[in-house]
Amino acid sequence: MFEDTYKMIVAPAEALVKEKGSRFISLAYPVKTEEDAKAVVAEIKKKYHDATHHCYAYSIGHIGTPCTRLNDDGEPSGTAARPIYGQILSYDLRNILVVVVRYFGGIKLGVSGLIAAYKESAREVLSAATIEEHKIKEIHTVAFDYALMNPVMQALKNPAVSIKSNDYRDNLCVITFEVELSKRDEVCPQLKNIYGAKLNYVGTV
Repeated sequence: MFEDTYKMIVAPAEALVKEKGSRFISLAYPVKTEEDAKAVVAEIKKKYHDATHHCYAYSIGHIGTPCTRLNDDGEPSGTAARPIYGQILSYDLRNILVVVVRYFGGIKLGVSGLIAAYKESAREVLSAATIEEHKIKEIHTVAFDYALMNPVMQALKNPAVSIKSNDYRDNLCVITFEVELSKRDEVCPQLKNIYGAKLNYVGTV
């Protein structure tokens, strides 16, 4: 049984944690591609150019195994990015980047102290973020002669379907629609069984 829903934050969020003089500014962003994540990280490094560390983790992709990356940015290995990523997993989020910017306060925290501080920072920003559940959908087009309008529209008359556009050219109709992944095998076979209608998969969102 496939998963047909995923959770992501809907807008950037920010939080602040202080520990023994060090300041940990945590920032969470919704991102859809690695390029988006890298661009955000670059902007954060530019904005907080005087910070000691810019540690981050991201999880991108809502189907199958996500694309992930962890960066400790000079902190001892496993003390920063891994606890950040652990909170992403704990909240079961996809398409997200969490960056924790640290300003060193002069007192070393030690391995356990760093892990706790980065974990708390990630948890604080994720608890402050607005999280929504999204259904995975497939985008299709169906092309057909105008005479087939009734059976096509009947097949698309499903709560799991949303029509995005209609294109009428002479006697040819092309409808672009989204269908929830869990209902794909209910809707698409009906369209395929309409003689003269041509179904085409476009992508997944």
